[in-house]
Amino acid sequence: MFILSYLLSASLNYISSIVSAKLPLTISFILLLLIMLIGILFDIIGIATAAADEVPFHAMAAKKVRGAKSSIWLIKNASRVSSICNDVIGDICGILSGSLSASIVFYISKRNIHVDIVFLSLFLTATVAAMTISGKAIGKYFAIKKSHDIVKVTGKILSLFMKI
Repeated sequence: MFILSYLLSASLNYISSIVSAKLPLTISFILLLLIMLIGILFDIIGIATAAADEVPFHAMAAKKVRGAKSSIWLIKNASRVSSICNDVIGDICGILSGSLSASIVFYISKRNIHVDIVFLSLFLTATVAAMTISGKAIGKYFAIKKSHDIVKVTGKILSLFMKI
């Protein structure tokens, strides 16, 4: 887990730093939003996998429904899937969104001398934190209520990657 999280974090941070330094500010904000959404999405997948019931997926697997076997695998490995989705990917996205926020503040302050850097940093950090926390809270409710559907879709997507 340490090596996986280290490599993922380092490579994603490097990519986001390069992108934010070379692209317009609007693209940096879009990248920031995308990183936050990825963190929320993987949190939803992790919770849904832990909350889902395996039984309906066995019936789907017997009928050869695409993604059913992958869904069963996800549920049987719920603790590992949840750990990777919630802890590794979710935490990396949280750290990346924080560092990207700092890069955006630095970029704006470098371009505009009349900006209050402390206020801008406070505003952006608080906004990112509030959006991430509320998104994950809403996502957890949704993940528990719709765990079957979320695991089904995730299983289908995972089965496509397994074919590749």
